[in-house]
Amino acid sequence: MLRAIFQAAIAAADPALSLKPHLPAPGKGRNIVIGAGKAASSMAAALEAAWPDVALEGVVVTRYGHKTPTQKITVLEAAHPVPDAASEDAARKIMAAVQNLRPEDQVIALISGGASALLTLPAPGLTLDDKKLVNKALLASGAPIGTMNRIRKQLSAIKGGKLAAACAPAKLVTLAISDVPGDSPAVIGSGPTWYEGADYRMIATPMMALQAAAKAADIPYKILGDALEGEAAALGREMAAQALRETGPMLLLSGGETTVTIDNGTPGRGGRNTEFLLSLAIALNGAKNISALAGDSDGIDGTEDAAGAIITPDTLARGRALGLDATQFLNSHDSYSYFSALGDLVITGPTMTNVNDIRAILIS
Repeated sequence: MLRAIFQAAIAAADPALSLKPHLPAPGKGRNIVIGAGKAASSMAAALEAAWPDVALEGVVVTRYGHKTPTQKITVLEAAHPVPDAASEDAARKIMAAVQNLRPEDQVIALISGGASALLTLPAPGLTLDDKKLVNKALLASGAPIGTMNRIRKQLSAIKGGKLAAACAPAKLVTLAISDVPGDSPAVIGSGPTWYEGADYRMIATPMMALQAAAKAADIPYKILGDALEGEAAALGREMAAQALRETGPMLLLSGGETTVTIDNGTPGRGGRNTEFLLSLAIALNGAKNISALAGDSDGIDGTEDAAGAIITPDTLARGRALGLDATQFLNSHDSYSYFSALGDLVITGPTMTNVNDIRAILIS
């Protein structure tokens, strides 16, 4: 049931289903497509499918391994979460694609989570190496995504509405998949096409995904919020306390993006969802009627190959049988290794979308 709930949430954010209803009419002049993010390629493919007879052109950039076939729109790949030279090259090509446009032309921007790293154009006086150093420090700092993106905007020549300005005088329509708390257009991808009065359309959000997950479960549920933040381990303890107060059957759903602050030397392998789950399991201490799944909707928890993991009432007991100390793994930020040893990782591969984390706690 937990896996079905997770898949339902991801399916609700699939551009193949969610993009077409939000499209504007084709422009009378050129129709240029630009975009960046983990879902950029699948969004481009969905746009081509929706407009088979429209002459489309343009370029989008997605994360390595997230490319899907397109016929008219060029798809580039670059690094995430720390940008590389391909990120800067993609940003320059996207800026070039919107030069010398006319009022009768239309630009459709496809923006999704991950765009901040994938669309990197250093501000004057800065280099890509400067931005990489800042990005690495931010990722290890435990700062919330909103704070990270505000800093990224100040270091960029394309974020914070600067890409939108380059599109003038053409009409600009942004289709976005939100992965940020509050769904703020200024925060998604650091807002490259956002300005006051912009035509900005949300095609998928974390709340939409949680609602689809609840519908798939078909049992009583509570959505605790789609924008929960804070330390992953701390949230695990808080969720355990709430789950222990509930009577089943009940499904507790939540979304948002937690953080993991690395403060004790070299960390092990892990992501924010597996860290949340290991903390949750320790706090539940084998409660017989509670299981849970947490995963990143893009299929990649941090930098690992798993979306997340599952815990069951015997998670700690099975770990002890293998000689594993759950608390030690948690303190070492090595939650991936713990769940890998148990065979409890959730591996989906790239999902080609991104509405942030999906957490489901099932009380039987």
